[in-house]
Amino acid sequence: MSLMMGATARLARRFEPARLAEAISNGEASIFGGVPATYQRLLEYEDAVGGGNRPGRGILKHLMVAGAPLDLTLKARIEEMYGIPLLNCYGITECSPTISSVYPREPRSDQTVGSFVAGVEGRIVKLDGSIATTGEVGELHVRGPNVMLGYYRAPDLTASAVDSEGWFKTGDLGRIENACLYIVGRAKEMIIRSGFNVYPAEVEAVLNSHPAVVQSAVVGKPVPGNEEIIALVQLQASSKTSVDDLVSYINPLLTPYKRPSQIIRLETLPATSTGKILKSKLAASLPQS
Repeated sequence: MSLMMGATARLARRFEPARLAEAISNGEASIFGGVPATYQRLLEYEDAVGGGNRPGRGILKHLMVAGAPLDLTLKARIEEMYGIPLLNCYGITECSPTISSVYPREPRSDQTVGSFVAGVEGRIVKLDGSIATTGEVGELHVRGPNVMLGYYRAPDLTASAVDSEGWFKTGDLGRIENACLYIVGRAKEMIIRSGFNVYPAEVEAVLNSHPAVVQSAVVGKPVPGNEEIIALVQLQASSKTSVDDLVSYINPLLTPYKRPSQIIRLETLPATSTGKILKSKLAASLPQS
């Protein structure tokens, strides 16, 4: 995008919240994009230095976020801090990567990832292979000039991902309402508990709304004949909040089948270099009962 717009791209060896806040307040950045964990780290830094040192907006015009479900509490706090909308976007590597976006001219207050970009078609396909109607949840399939030609030297894998009509199966669950796309989670991360579908992002959103929670990850744990919901949380370093406190907070906000069987506190949650939480690593680390 920087090359297409003739802009200057500022590269950093690694992400440092203090340096980013300084760059924004000093007018070194007009556009910034990150994953939700990036913005969470900014808020964590803000809480550590105190409200009086809140970073200024500088020449900042656009803030974008993608890569993971966006918590509305996080969105609201970032927008309050910088005074501009946090624009939610969605993409996948195999689609070059942008599929949809919320645009500056039409900011949103909900969790939509916006409308499909020009030239991209999208549809929601249910488990039985039928096309979902408005508001129904299913797997997102997309088609357009942005879709890859195929996986390198892997024709079988390509055939399983892209059908004969050019529709790419994203593996993400979503719904479409009023021409806006909503992503509810990864198909492989969905937890089936006592016959009910539980999307981790819903539970994480409730956990993340607690002021002591920095970030959280919800994973499923297989047990005989069922799946348990396990929540792993990272709290503010100085927080005195207990697991019991979290249970008391989230239980009234979640229907019984969505409530975690266990909440585990960790000092940090494992993540990639871009800040995406490694849920597969967390799930593998759970003790087997």
